[in-house]
Amino acid sequence: MGIRHRLDQVLETLERADSLEGIQDVSVRLRDSYQIDHIVYHWVDSAGDQYGCGTYDPAWQQRYLDMNYLRVDPVIQGCYQRFHPVDWKRLDWSSKAARGFLKDAQAHGVGNQGFSVPIRGPNGQFALFTCNHSCDDETWSLFTEDNRRALILMAHYFNEKALEFEPDRKPENAQPLSPREVDAMTLLAIGYNRAQVADTLSISEHTLRVYIESARFKLGAMNTTHAVARALSRGLIVV
Repeated sequence: MGIRHRLDQVLETLERADSLEGIQDVSVRLRDSYQIDHIVYHWVDSAGDQYGCGTYDPAWQQRYLDMNYLRVDPVIQGCYQRFHPVDWKRLDWSSKAARGFLKDAQAHGVGNQGFSVPIRGPNGQFALFTCNHSCDDETWSLFTEDNRRALILMAHYFNEKALEFEPDRKPENAQPLSPREVDAMTLLAIGYNRAQVADTLSISEHTLRVYIESARFKLGAMNTTHAVARALSRGLIVV
């Protein structure tokens, strides 16, 4: 069974999840599909409360909370300042607190490589979707290069599902996409760049940008990747 088919099955399971525990089960299946050490989803809301699911050792999850590592974790601190995915090697681990945190994390089974996708949701929500593994730099670089786009989409799928279980969440008003917006989002979803999309639709890149921005606004998305993820998760486009 190919990884794409396995990932499709994971997505179907995520769509059916009806509790936060269901998302936990999906993280295990996703980790196994990618054959890496850990998949983790970590949510911090506007009040500072945290929720996490994933495959880290429960003892490490509890220690993270007990030690209030949210204050010193370079992954949280670094990703909070960014909108794009971050490889852990590019973060600042130079402080004594960060080095101590890393040593403690690795003692609890956290791998030496990481790739985290920052997500910003409604009402001050900040979340991270992280892949973690133990391997050399070259192997990890190849893994993230091959799977970067799929991991970004998966991150937003996880967050969309987690938000369904947020207490007192108001339902969002869905606005239909126009046929041209559907075409643009679909082509972006299957991996076309903007120039290829514009060429396929026989429109200028300026006109394409208008369609993309319109779709992003209707979907309430932070960026184009988020818009594609929302369109897919809501069944507005099919790939």
